[in-house]
Amino acid sequence: MRQLLLMLGAVLGLLLSGGPVRAESQYRLLVIAMPSKYHYEYVPVAREGLQRMARQHAFDMEWAGSPQVLEGDLGGYAAILLLNTPVEDLNPAQRAGFEAYVNGGGNVMIVHRAAIALPANSWPWYERLVGRTVGVHPMLQTAAVTVADRGFPAVWGLPERWLWSDEYYVTTNPYGVRITPVLNVDETSYDPTKIWPGQVAKPMGREHPVAWYHRPGKSRVFVTTLGHDVEAYRDPHYLEQLMGGIWWTATGLGEAR
Repeated sequence: MRQLLLMLGAVLGLLLSGGPVRAESQYRLLVIAMPSKYHYEYVPVAREGLQRMARQHAFDMEWAGSPQVLEGDLGGYAAILLLNTPVEDLNPAQRAGFEAYVNGGGNVMIVHRAAIALPANSWPWYERLVGRTVGVHPMLQTAAVTVADRGFPAVWGLPERWLWSDEYYVTTNPYGVRITPVLNVDETSYDPTKIWPGQVAKPMGREHPVAWYHRPGKSRVFVTTLGHDVEAYRDPHYLEQLMGGIWWTATGLGEAR
């Protein structure tokens, strides 16, 4: 009884002193969110949402607005999240630091614009990491996104057919990377050829993944090509998708089979 009273007194003293009472952090996540020409409004909204998730789910999140962090020690991060990061802006030292992190077993989550490796700044290693090469994309449209792998944590909170508006990237697989699709987009629910004058977009057919995962070497990689509009980062379903991807990427836990 005396020990219990002492413990209660200590907790009460901490509360009265205004000191924080929080769960111990489970892992560290590095988020790199670099603004680009078409992706900049999302930054403050996404940051607020991810910070809220970090508090709710007891993990540490560090936010970086430039790639210079990749030149430092990355060994303490369970995962790196590239959030709309234009990877063509990474210099050779930053690319080398990122490659060393992944080749050493580091884990990566890639969101929307970060899936694109522009031909002018060719980086075949990164295209293999993504698992697909992004070409053109039709205009932003509303479509039916469908669940391809109900056992993956990123889709647990999603309906079987999810009404969503986004840029549905057209991808190819020039390096023969094997991925596991998590979400597909139903091409019968939008016009996959609707694109700007002077460009051509062709349908991909029944198999059109918009989110997937794979395990290159000792690493885990989750990719979602959804997330163009700033309003996505206020949407509960979209944020649930991100949280499920973060959890699996950082810990390897949660797959239901």
